[in-house]
Amino acid sequence: MIWLVIGVGGAVGAMARHGLNAAVHVRYSAVFPWGTFAVNALGCLVIGLLAGAIAGTRVHIGELGRAFLLVGVLGGFTTFSSFGLDTLTLAKSGALWLALANVVGQVVVGLTAVWLGYGVGSWRG
Repeated sequence: MIWLVIGVGGAVGAMARHGLNAAVHVRYSAVFPWGTFAVNALGCLVIGLLAGAIAGTRVHIGELGRAFLLVGVLGGFTTFSSFGLDTLTLAKSGALWLALANVVGQVVVGLTAVWLGYGVGSWRG
């Protein structure tokens, strides 16, 4: 059941991401990827609000609700929000070096992987 809940949430999040990205792109068409920027910022804000409300016991969400919202909807909307929450959790627990390593590592490894993948994908041997 949890897989179905995550899958449905992921579909909702992916459609919301596409809708917001397209709306921002139409309004602010430019070289800079404002749509992706907006999606990532909004996703981080929403996951922060939800995690804070859950941690502060103002909101009570069961396992399926969390899976639907946090993993499904927000995961489909942007995994950048998970990256942000993971980094904040490390920092709040006092693991500042691990938080910094997560930021630098994910950005460096991610960009390197894109560069390598692009090179392999576009290679005409």
